[in-house]
Amino acid sequence: MNDDLTTLKREWETTVLAPVLNRHPERRKRFETSSGVEVRRLYTPEDAATSYNANLGFPGQYPFTRGVQPTMYRGRFWTMRQYAGYASAAETNARYRFLLEQGQTGLSVAFDLPTQIGYDADHPLAAGEVGRVGVSISSLADMETLLAGIPLDKVSISMTINGPAAILLAMVIAAGKKQGVEPATLRGTIQNDILKEYVARGTYIFPPQPSMRLITDTFRYCAEHMPRWNTISISGYHMREAGCTAVQEVAFTLANGIEYVKAAVDAGLDVDRFAGRLSFFFNAHNNLLEEVAKFRAARRLWARFMRERFGAKNPRSWQLRFHTQTAGSTLTAQQPDNNVVRVTLQALAAVLGGTQSLHTNSRDEALALPSEQSVQIALRTQQIIAHESGVAETVDPLAGSYFVEHLTDEIERRANQYIEKIDALGGALRSIERGFIQREIQEAAYRAQQAAEQSNQVVVGVNRFVTDEQQQSLDLLQVDEAVQERQATQLQALREQRDNDRAAESLARLEAAARQHDAPLMPLFLRAVEAYVTLGEICGLLRQVFGEYEPHTAV
Repeated sequence: MNDDLTTLKREWETTVLAPVLNRHPERRKRFETSSGVEVRRLYTPEDAATSYNANLGFPGQYPFTRGVQPTMYRGRFWTMRQYAGYASAAETNARYRFLLEQGQTGLSVAFDLPTQIGYDADHPLAAGEVGRVGVSISSLADMETLLAGIPLDKVSISMTINGPAAILLAMVIAAGKKQGVEPATLRGTIQNDILKEYVARGTYIFPPQPSMRLITDTFRYCAEHMPRWNTISISGYHMREAGCTAVQEVAFTLANGIEYVKAAVDAGLDVDRFAGRLSFFFNAHNNLLEEVAKFRAARRLWARFMRERFGAKNPRSWQLRFHTQTAGSTLTAQQPDNNVVRVTLQALAAVLGGTQSLHTNSRDEALALPSEQSVQIALRTQQIIAHESGVAETVDPLAGSYFVEHLTDEIERRANQYIEKIDALGGALRSIERGFIQREIQEAAYRAQQAAEQSNQVVVGVNRFVTDEQQQSLDLLQVDEAVQERQATQLQALREQRDNDRAAESLARLEAAARQHDAPLMPLFLRAVEAYVTLGEICGLLRQVFGEYEPHTAV
């Protein structure tokens, strides 16, 4: 059959294709994906020659190329989880209630910069940043307000928090207890991924070793007390936002995942006790078919690493479950309504690729925090894909596409080559310390920027199809300038009204444990936040014990 197909293809090229090319040359000599994978004119069964059992299998079955659940969205849709947070806990709570009323099925918390790096709202370094890019959370009192009226036994919560992730998790546990919800029934995710902070985002606090200790301590605590909680969301999203390619996103994300698993195993944890609660976080970019192939390749690679490299026995430990967010870096301030189309294509790629949850960016996010109307359109985008497009009716609908299967194989091959390089350098952490991953991302970002500036990559409304019209009027969200003053006043009152002897005692216990090499910290974080010790007070103590991270010079 292959010989017949090869002969037929050559005949087609001679008799059908060649005359057309002579009259109408193609738009350019070489077509390629964002990762530099050449896209050929035509794909046939020869280009997708793969072993079905070894490389595809059935959904819900190793190597999970076709999805982690046997029925995927025929059973239930992905979690529609809009990322939101701004100003005070009360204002963000109102936004959450609005989103839940509109049909959102999970919360995703955005924290402001002071919270992300462990400072209270009244710290001098927090000036000008309180409530700006997320909600300000300085204490359990703020968390109680943030989650007021939200049934924590029914709604899952995802939190984009890294350096102080364990402390914010302790606040959620404490808030749940006040609602009568036990830790074992809480569902959600903490990002808790410090390695990508060193690479691409910068909201780190502590050096790598104590940071890894906090992460593995969280793994251990949740394995014992919170079986439904995802203890980490290993994130390629921010590296993609920094400019890496789809292949690099898979490679660097999984390399970080390998580093976390190794650290936990080295700390004495059984891989099958914690691996099933690891989750991932990917970007959905513009090249629809490359993105679909990327998600499929990532699942297959992770399954093989977990089974073959770490010897995991439980099939759940082999599964790569992931959240997706559409690509913020593709949003344009020019002609912002075009962003609705971009986000729709990106969200479609995530669904075709088998995501477990999804955030769709809003059209105005290149200009400001999203308005209520724009957030509603973003959520409706997911709902239309789910209920009207038909793509959720069958599992892995693009499987068998000659191009998609070829691209899945090629992304897997190239990502694996990167991981082999990282292994040779001593693993992800050592590669970060040596600047390897950062340099690779910087070079990819430079190439992409050059392509846009030279119009080799068309960006509609920016370098092509530009209009001279006035910027359309959008109802942009404005954060109240007084939010910082209000938060500082509330903090002062909290410190005066709490039992300060109890607060001091809980901090003393925490300090003593932090100075021991392997003492559990999560129970002490919980004890401290229940005494209304603030985030800044806890992180300030840990800064004294652990020190602060200073970026290494790349060599």
